[in-house]
Amino acid sequence: MNLQHQAIISIGSNQGNRLEHLRNAIALIHRSAATVIRVSSVYETPAWGFVGEAFYNCALLVHTHKSAPALLKALLSIETQLGRKREKVSGYQSRIIDLDIISFDADVIQRKQLQVPHPQMGQRLFVLLPLRDVKPDFVHPVSGKSISVLISECEDESQCKTVQNIPSAVDGLKLDRFNYIAIEGNIGAGKTTLACKIAEDFNAKTVLERFADNPFLPKFYKDQPRYAFPLEMSFLADRYQQLSDDLAQFDLFKDFIVADYHIFKSLIFAKVTLSDDEYRLYRKLFEIIYKEMPKPDLYIYLYQNTPRLLENIKKRGRSYEQEIPAEYLDSINRGYLDYIKSQTGLNILVIDVSDRDFVKKQEDYLYILEEIRKKIT
Repeated sequence: MNLQHQAIISIGSNQGNRLEHLRNAIALIHRSAATVIRVSSVYETPAWGFVGEAFYNCALLVHTHKSAPALLKALLSIETQLGRKREKVSGYQSRIIDLDIISFDADVIQRKQLQVPHPQMGQRLFVLLPLRDVKPDFVHPVSGKSISVLISECEDESQCKTVQNIPSAVDGLKLDRFNYIAIEGNIGAGKTTLACKIAEDFNAKTVLERFADNPFLPKFYKDQPRYAFPLEMSFLADRYQQLSDDLAQFDLFKDFIVADYHIFKSLIFAKVTLSDDEYRLYRKLFEIIYKEMPKPDLYIYLYQNTPRLLENIKKRGRSYEQEIPAEYLDSINRGYLDYIKSQTGLNILVIDVSDRDFVKKQEDYLYILEEIRKKIT
């Protein structure tokens, strides 16, 4: 199941500097509404349904956490920012920018202000050709027809010629120059959400920690001294086994892999939870295992202050986490930061997300991507 929605947006302009209007619209969409994953070629096509200057048209494939109505609202706001004034007149007319949602996941939406898939898409080559560029496997959710069939059956005989290519912002980031990224953080920091989001946007493989079914975890939160050692040993064994199995499926020199944990977290949590004698024994076992594990090309630590962590933990509602004391989270944060300071052979990026929401605020997500990009050597 995907974390984000996938939408196709059609863009058109037939006034002024048409290419510049398209570029500005794409930039604003990416900056404030959705992550622009792919951009089609730009097609020049005659005005459709009225006499006017030729249009430049293209399509975008985007990922977004917004609902379809919320995405439409954002697009209308962008049209306004770019100078479009929607006038209440019948028929089509020239426009500086036109943004339409063509599809939204495989949803069928019938509202007064929003109809998805777009009811007239099958009649318009200037929609179908760019759509094929960004999603060649598109299937119409109502008719069940592929994009190839839709194009072959389209009766629009307009001449649509390619005039320009616009790269997507995602392509420009080149995050896949890292083969293996590990994203770490305290309990509730958002590491799994960020790992999945990056993996979806950059077509990466994911390695996600499996921990919800650990039988010792609920017991540990109720009686830490009694269950700390079996919990930490269980986690270490599970993490080692999973990383060994999952990473073995991939080519660490060719595949782009994003993990929501690194094996070293076992030692960090163990140092906080175990007694001195237990920790010394645990560390001996850990060091044997650690030597065999591949190291990530980039280790990201998402730092969040304790009040924000407690707020996130409360929101996600796992019953066995609700009694976690602030002091425990403080000690885990200190453990991570001490570990980071001690590392010399690991490419580390610390990002403070205490005042950021990279799910609801696109600009916060783009900030994180830019920080990662800066670490590319």
